[in-house]
Amino acid sequence: MAMFEQMRANVGKLLKGIDRYNPENLATLERYVETQAKENAYDLEANLAVLKLYQFNPAFFQTTVTAQILLKALTNLPHTDFTLCKCMIDQAHVSFRAGMGGRGCRGDGFIGTWS
Repeated sequence: MAMFEQMRANVGKLLKGIDRYNPENLATLERYVETQAKENAYDLEANLAVLKLYQFNPAFFQTTVTAQILLKALTNLPHTDFTLCKCMIDQAHVSFRAGMGGRGCRGDGFIGTWS
């Protein structure tokens, strides 16, 4: 857990001010998401920063990292973290199965795959 706490401190500094939206920090933030999964930890602010960077830089979108963020958000139910994260994902990356109702952020169910 010491490695996670050190990463949390470093990421906390990255998320202050304008550096939060610097795409050069995306690799560090993505590693932090992976560390959260391994260490059974959770940092909503950092995960939202990753999703925001994907919005600003769609070419950098990573399906695996996004799935990890959504899974971590699910573990924080009944809080609204999952809905917040889901709504930050560009619809171009989400394809809904026919008949499942592609309701997007307004719907109460999320069944889909990322392209």
